[in-house]
Amino acid sequence: MANKRYDMHNKCNVAVLASTNATDLDAIVASMNAGEIPIEIGVLISNKENAGCIERAKRHGIEVLYINNKDFADREAFDRKVAEELEKRNIDLILLIGYMRYLSNWFVEKYRNRIMNVHPSLLPAFAGGMDTNVHQAVLDAGVEVTGATIHFVDEGADTGPIIAQKEVAIEKGETVDSLKAKVQAAEQELFPQVIKLFCDGKLKVIGNRVEVTG
Repeated sequence: MANKRYDMHNKCNVAVLASTNATDLDAIVASMNAGEIPIEIGVLISNKENAGCIERAKRHGIEVLYINNKDFADREAFDRKVAEELEKRNIDLILLIGYMRYLSNWFVEKYRNRIMNVHPSLLPAFAGGMDTNVHQAVLDAGVEVTGATIHFVDEGADTGPIIAQKEVAIEKGETVDSLKAKVQAAEQELFPQVIKLFCDGKLKVIGNRVEVTG
């Protein structure tokens, strides 16, 4: 089924889960403030007390919650607490931006096709890694092209239905840091685009494939 439609009078209420800097948040907020995507960001939740994403969200006037995963017996118990906070805020769409945790099956099922993750490679290539580890693996493999992927989250590691991808060329002498910067620029192009497709009700999931409708 396709998701419901949102507009500037009935905005999509978004939550961000992050563990690092959530650099992509700036592009999303810019598109939101420009009226390009009909969303409100209801909360940013981080499992890291001193993560850069916390200050970034505060600069944008976004409510921030720190929830320490170490206070919970297991992954699902932590995810249930996160879900409790999301339900309080009537969240429609969840964005994982540098979220260094795998989600429990319970959480994935509860928010099926409403959780978007950004991954710094052209999935299914280089799945399962995180952040600079992925860029190092790409460089070690000697490939000429990498990129960014945004996908819906399922129970596997970066195996959910792919929504959109953008390629990035790997230049001679590329480093992890230079490649990360280029891939993040691609992520920041993609995120507002896929959020708009979601808000417009144009994303239809068929099996493990996403069809853009309309």
